[in-house]
Amino acid sequence: MGFSEAVSTCFRKYIDFTGRAPRSEYWWFYLFFFLVALGMISLDMALLGYDPEEAGSIPVLTVLASLAFLLPVLSAGVRRMHDSDRSGWWLLIALVPLVGGLIQIVLLALPGTAGPNRFGENPLGAAAAA
Repeated sequence: MGFSEAVSTCFRKYIDFTGRAPRSEYWWFYLFFFLVALGMISLDMALLGYDPEEAGSIPVLTVLASLAFLLPVLSAGVRRMHDSDRSGWWLLIALVPLVGGLIQIVLLALPGTAGPNRFGENPLGAAAAA
């Protein structure tokens, strides 16, 4: 799955927390989110005068973009966990201090289960089994 296909798939499944997402879908979409966030911070600084060192300065565009991406990023993460036959609740491991975020990254980076699992068919199809 390529960059544009992953982005369109994640926006098409905006609040779809069922099924499975391959690694490429999740990580391409997360890269897109990161690039949009960088762009919004740049626009906040250039157009709205956001200064991270100034108390009370709010990056308005960045906050709005983050809110718009909240559900698609969560649903893609849940589908990614489903691909490795884990409940989406495993995303909450990131709340564990110090090591939770690292564990979450490892879980998101692990390959999915070959063939069907309790969350559905393999999103990569027969190519993954070979």
